[in-house]
Amino acid sequence: MTSIDEMTPANVTAVILAGGEGRRMGGIDKGLVELDGNPLIEHVIARLQPQVSSLIISANRNVERYQKYGYPVIIDQINNQGPLGGILSALQQCKSDWLLTMPCDTPYPPQDLRLRIHQTASQTANLLFTAHDGQRSQPLFSMIHRSLINSLQTFLASNEKKVTLWLKQEGTIDVGFSDQSMAFININTEEMLAKIQNKTP
Repeated sequence: MTSIDEMTPANVTAVILAGGEGRRMGGIDKGLVELDGNPLIEHVIARLQPQVSSLIISANRNVERYQKYGYPVIIDQINNQGPLGGILSALQQCKSDWLLTMPCDTPYPPQDLRLRIHQTASQTANLLFTAHDGQRSQPLFSMIHRSLINSLQTFLASNEKKVTLWLKQEGTIDVGFSDQSMAFININTEEMLAKIQNKTP
């Protein structure tokens, strides 16, 4: 890995994936669902913004509301491709060597996500890294080199859209976060939202 490819904050752009349909919560925009008085996306921004130099929000609705946070808001260029559609659009906008992905409905992401992936990358050169919580891989918490944009375009053109399948195809390397039990809790139901109210780690 050359110096230009190092994952310093200046060489990493992060994308918050807020383009989902929120089907299990009645079709609401999960990024705008409030937890402890603030929208979920604000929790994510607070933990993610200090780790990178640039931040993008991927959203397919409520664009004006997301724009109020002061970051570029991008819309999927290809419809109905799931999270990979948002990731592709972000890679197309990304000016840094690396893109760090994160979902909008996981309010307590690791505050050392970029740093820990960087430490792994400094020992094992690769173009793709994914967080692992000790039990399973967390595919939407990935660091992707922008040179993989053609691979992702080809994958989506083949009518595939499963994130884990593309990560496996490209040989992602897992990065351990088993010591952070709440880092990957995501809000998929009203019950889960109620369960973690006022339990910020």
